[in-house]
Amino acid sequence: MLKRAVSTLLVVLALFLTSCASTPTSGLVPFADSKDGYRFLYPNGWTETKGNSAIDILFHDIIEPSENVSVAISKLETVKNLEEIGEVDAIGLRVQQRVVAPDGSGRQAQLLKAVQREDGDRKYYTFEYAVKRLQGEPRHDLVTVTTNRGNLYTMNISSSEKRWDKVKDLFTRVAKSFSIAE
Repeated sequence: MLKRAVSTLLVVLALFLTSCASTPTSGLVPFADSKDGYRFLYPNGWTETKGNSAIDILFHDIIEPSENVSVAISKLETVKNLEEIGEVDAIGLRVQQRVVAPDGSGRQAQLLKAVQREDGDRKYYTFEYAVKRLQGEPRHDLVTVTTNRGNLYTMNISSSEKRWDKVKDLFTRVAKSFSIAE
């Protein structure tokens, strides 16, 4: 009887300690779009919402609604992959000018960091931006881009600058989780 109670207690304790462990996916929920062939992790407790017609999917935090993650897909007209667009810094500047702070948006962005990662033959570029707005508080954006079958996939996760230090590790894991299926 005592052995059984101790065994049960050890199993419960092991399960409890395992659930407390911090893993790359802890606090994150998977999302997959089988039609468009992409997937990513987003923070637990966020909800899907409607975006504009240029956005394929949009999730936002229910407690901090200005924190959000979105994916947009656009046709590539003259190039087929990231390498044809240019070097990582040149792409970061184009994303800044066309996505993060386009003319007339009331936003100004500064590219803080550009990181390249590879998954098989596919390249992913993640850009970190500090964004100033004419109205509203400053923001911090992580934008990951890749290409597939003549399309540019752009994932953007955004937070207010004042919350950035609290969420940057979580948001970085979200940005790194973005992938395209072959």
